[in-house]
Amino acid sequence: MKTSNKFGAKQIAITGILLAICIASQFFKNLSIFITGPIINTCIVLAVLSTNLACAIALCIITPVTAFLITGSPIMSAVPGIIPLIMAGNAVLAVSVHFLLKNTMLSKGRAAGGIITYLKAVLCAALKGGFMGLTICLWLLPTFIPEKMAPKLPTFQITFSLYQFLTALIGFVYVFVIWAALRYVIVSDK
Repeated sequence: MKTSNKFGAKQIAITGILLAICIASQFFKNLSIFITGPIINTCIVLAVLSTNLACAIALCIITPVTAFLITGSPIMSAVPGIIPLIMAGNAVLAVSVHFLLKNTMLSKGRAAGGIITYLKAVLCAALKGGFMGLTICLWLLPTFIPEKMAPKLPTFQITFSLYQFLTALIGFVYVFVIWAALRYVIVSDK
């Protein structure tokens, strides 16, 4: 199936709605990363599936900035280089979904929910978690974390690697549930 790369009012509207959902979820970030993270990941994946890669990348870039502005994370303030790496990690998720899952998810057949699709989703989540683990946890934080925050380094490393993988997996569960209903509307529109 050939996918569309159109960019018009519909794509802007869908991206705006997904961004509003992301921003609303960020008010709950201080309660648990397992509330905000899956919602953000779900919105990024839905942007890839329902609009195009450019709209998803826009969410990838905007959401870490709004997260910082809304919740003011101490680690983001202490090591501001983390923000572009979070953007890049989100972009890894969007690009991997675009190339590994989009055609399958947009198909009208049974393949849209088969075991291969689920395995590809796990791979996409692992790519995001792995990228963030390598760049943030193994390089950025050990190199630039202030001495007073060094005792919390293991917690930050788990947050920006394993938890990123887990929140992406939970986001995919949401995507598969939501996409089961949306797929027929989106696919028939294309």
